[in-house]
Amino acid sequence: MKTFSSLYVAVVFFLFSCAEKSSTLESKIDDTLKIATTQYQHLMNSLSKGQYPKTYFADQDKLEISGSGWWCSGFYPGSLIYLNEDSKNPAFQKEIKRVLNDLKREQFNTTTHDLGFMMYCSFGNAERLNPSLEYETILMNSAKSLASRFDETVGCIKSWDSRNDDYLVIIDNMMNLELLFWASKYSNDSTYYDIAVTHANTTIKNHFRDDYSSYHVVNYNKNDGSIKKKHTAQGFADESAWARGQAWGLYGYTVMYRETKDEIYLNQAKAIAEFILNHPNMPKDMVPYWDFNAPDIPDALRDSSAGAIMASALLELKQYVDENLSNTYNSAAKTMISTLTSDEYLAKLGTNGGFLLKHGVGHIPENSEVDVPLTYGDYYLIEAMLRYKYNRI
Repeated sequence: MKTFSSLYVAVVFFLFSCAEKSSTLESKIDDTLKIATTQYQHLMNSLSKGQYPKTYFADQDKLEISGSGWWCSGFYPGSLIYLNEDSKNPAFQKEIKRVLNDLKREQFNTTTHDLGFMMYCSFGNAERLNPSLEYETILMNSAKSLASRFDETVGCIKSWDSRNDDYLVIIDNMMNLELLFWASKYSNDSTYYDIAVTHANTTIKNHFRDDYSSYHVVNYNKNDGSIKKKHTAQGFADESAWARGQAWGLYGYTVMYRETKDEIYLNQAKAIAEFILNHPNMPKDMVPYWDFNAPDIPDALRDSSAGAIMASALLELKQYVDENLSNTYNSAAKTMISTLTSDEYLAKLGTNGGFLLKHGVGHIPENSEVDVPLTYGDYYLIEAMLRYKYNRI
């Protein structure tokens, strides 16, 4: 691993130490964004061509990386774009251009449902800030690739490829629909809109329990669309509420309402928020346990990535509801951000392999990425902080 310049770190630390401390969340956010900029400059210098950061194992001082085809590849450039948007950084601008030039190959990838994560968190943000024909072409090709995984019989976009007549759909897939809405508006082709709406409607019907918690996976029969099994791969048990899965649902249906203005989706998002915020196992500091039904609560691991996603979603959802609910969502999001930017969860300068957040939980049943930084945790925390700072979606 490459290390920070000792002098550079000392100077930055001195500047932070000399600054007058403030207890306001606004000040914490500004300080955290500065820390993120320094951390990501280190992370940037730790990568070679074609590499994307996944996580960091402190006990081994090991940065784990991926290629562009990994589902998380869009979060690193997306985080850089957000940070550069907040405070222009020539080094980030150069790195963003380099990484996007590598990532663009995935626009034709039809083997994954994660093109929203991969291409919209990256090229979508790039297009939002600097519209260009190149970005638009890449996003349209990405939407076409994603749409190719839709099946009319099932009414969903296939998540994981499988054998025989299995057709696997995960709650995470709600996060990829935003790319389709963009494509529909850009191309004036309602096909993409219709696919997104159909997928969301099928997911409401089959993924959610009566209390508005969700299963992680629904396995359909691809021949007739009937349900073969409902289960939870990354959570504690099939009938448990895996925290990040609940976060994906909250965020996804908030986006659905934004793009359609259909009250069905607003009511779904509000009901998911109700489940999350009022669950008896939601800690007072609002960073959830990795599963709301984990057997070892209160000693169970927290998942900072789930908290970051929830905070960002709530800051958008609060704009679509009445004043009382808006205040509730805003208060919860503020608590989440405040906790995540505390010493418990926020990395100190020069640590954590350059990542921002500690204590993310990837996949406990597979003992994969447990209690480590996660690139999507950073992305959604940065997004949440910018949403709060600029009062935007």
